[in-house]
Amino acid sequence: MDESDVRRALSEHPCYNEEAHHKFARMHLPVAPYCNIQCNYCNRKFDCCNESRPGVTSEVLTPLESVEKVRYVKERIPELKVIGIAGPGDPLANKATFETLEMLNREFPDLTLCISTNGLALPGSAKKLHDLGIRFVTVTMNACDPDVGSEVYDSIIVDGKKLTGVEAASILIDRQLEGIRQCTELGMVVKVNIVMIPGVNDHHIPELVKNVKNLGVYIVNILPLIPVEGTKFSNNRAPTPLERKALMDQCEIDVKMMRHCRQCRADAIGRLGEDRSQEFVHFSGCGSGCGPSKVELPSSTVRDQSLFAVATSDGTSVDSGFGNSRSFHIYRRVDDTFTRMEIRDITDDESVSGENHRKHIENVVKSIGDCGTVVVKEIGHLPSKVLSNLGINVLVTEGDIMTVLSSSL
Repeated sequence: MDESDVRRALSEHPCYNEEAHHKFARMHLPVAPYCNIQCNYCNRKFDCCNESRPGVTSEVLTPLESVEKVRYVKERIPELKVIGIAGPGDPLANKATFETLEMLNREFPDLTLCISTNGLALPGSAKKLHDLGIRFVTVTMNACDPDVGSEVYDSIIVDGKKLTGVEAASILIDRQLEGIRQCTELGMVVKVNIVMIPGVNDHHIPELVKNVKNLGVYIVNILPLIPVEGTKFSNNRAPTPLERKALMDQCEIDVKMMRHCRQCRADAIGRLGEDRSQEFVHFSGCGSGCGPSKVELPSSTVRDQSLFAVATSDGTSVDSGFGNSRSFHIYRRVDDTFTRMEIRDITDDESVSGENHRKHIENVVKSIGDCGTVVVKEIGHLPSKVLSNLGINVLVTEGDIMTVLSSSL
């Protein structure tokens, strides 16, 4: 995509061009369930069709299912111009994101691809995204001062380690700024999303806007906080429309403001303000009957709440997803200590759809069905529901196994 193609795409991108959102549609693909940071305002809840906010989706798709769904939607919404990946976790923390982009770039060269990220992994991904055809990148950045950032972010995960406080905020901010710099130097169009949190970062936002402007950011979107149950900011108030408008008016002196945002779901489809995602929900093989919502375990299975099944490829770290782990290491908890008891290999062929996918999930569930807790790097909506129906707890995390297990106490 050369400069003229980028200008054309910009004229058709509903999130970057206010006029375009009346004419053209976008589609978000929820292929990225895992997130590498925890914001104090975020609670990623699956299967919630009545909520419209970032991080919410009714299903998680595999790369293959995503391509099939784009093909299906494109036939029914001819004004579809943009395909984005925005969650429900962070796209750059999920291998499936890059697999999906590669397939989309090959099959739909006429569609514009874009990514929305928290920026933690952006410095190491910018060139790869560019090579995969990404020309539009949105970075959610809520502070450029670590002291302010430490109030917004609960934690980040870097190299398998969980960091908190000012240290975590400082690393995140540095990586966000460097990632933005790399993207703009590559000729990518960057939008920065900022969540306006009264009493926390609202006073700091004008400074943040000036900083990202100097890096070549094209447009800034100041979003109102949505207080969400189960988060640290559940009791914080949202800014009033007048407060938000006044801040946007102030910041527009420095950079263009996006004023037509609808704070879209991670599976949004259609024009902004006319979300049609529920017309296409449960399109995936998992939602269309290929996968079980319930697995019957052998009658001899006895659940032991002291057993933890850990998805790992190397025996030292939680680094595998539920569906693609080739083995689960079984640990027993006695008081505050954990001892590895055995290794259970998954011997069938992993498949992403159809009858084989159903059998694969059943096989994995049956292999660890006696455990009280499953520890994985990521897990799809379907197996998560299956385990929940069985009363098995799921811990989604990554890092050193013993550190992760100890932190679960």
